[in-house]
Amino acid sequence: MKLATFAVTGRTTYGVVTPDGLIDASPRFGTMWPDLESVMAAGGLGRLAGIAKDPVDYRVDEIRLLKPVLRPGKILCVGVNYRGRNAEYRDGTQAPEYPSLFVRFPGSLVAHLEPIVRPPESQQLDYEGEIAVVMGRRARRVAKADALSCVAGYTLCNEGTIRDWTKHGKFNATPGKNFERSGSLGPVLVTPDEVGDAPLRVITRVNGEVRQDDTTDRMAFPIPTLISYISSFCTLEPGDLIVTGTPPGAGVRFDPPRFLVPGDRVEVEVSQIGTLVNPVIDEPPA
Repeated sequence: MKLATFAVTGRTTYGVVTPDGLIDASPRFGTMWPDLESVMAAGGLGRLAGIAKDPVDYRVDEIRLLKPVLRPGKILCVGVNYRGRNAEYRDGTQAPEYPSLFVRFPGSLVAHLEPIVRPPESQQLDYEGEIAVVMGRRARRVAKADALSCVAGYTLCNEGTIRDWTKHGKFNATPGKNFERSGSLGPVLVTPDEVGDAPLRVITRVNGEVRQDDTTDRMAFPIPTLISYISSFCTLEPGDLIVTGTPPGAGVRFDPPRFLVPGDRVEVEVSQIGTLVNPVIDEPPA
């Protein structure tokens, strides 16, 4: 099942995405569950599946997709999580024993087709195509074997990074990962039954050129490991996001680096989930 949060006729709503269009869940559940986050918190995804064969309410060209999860309580991101990524740093260090983690703020991510913004403080805006896990139920100290049972679904993230701002402090990636509207999330949330168990192929293109191409079986820390590790120190809540790391091939790793510039178009594709597309612009003057 594919789920979306979207804007239509001047309001924000959510529903089921079908080949023919979108089924609006608000008239059916709005008073009980006003948004997708409340559906997940109540364990109501099965109820949404029950309307998946209803007649569609809107064509795709009648709506505007928003971020699938508008108000995640936590966005935890994983660094250096594909084989070959540690070697890209060329610092002679061994692969880490534990995941490298940092956080993002919701305002740093825009939706599908919305512009990613290069700020005036830097010209080093980079792309990072990634899979994002959307938590479906509360999880604390979850065993790896049980971790996937806590997942509501998956979406895509372009974990845009202002590279020089990740090095302003000795161990501080936070500024470079949180410029307003520097990354993106979407286009939809896809439930685990539709994604399946086979390795997922993550492809990132810039202006049609493939820059990243790898599969999730090459993750250093697979998704169950990430959920188990993160839930050991904090409680994961429904709607929280885990952004699982980017494959080799980010722009900073080229010689010379190939950072994003206004007019570029970035696509992050996983066939089982969709394609997240964003143009790049410079931040308009205040």
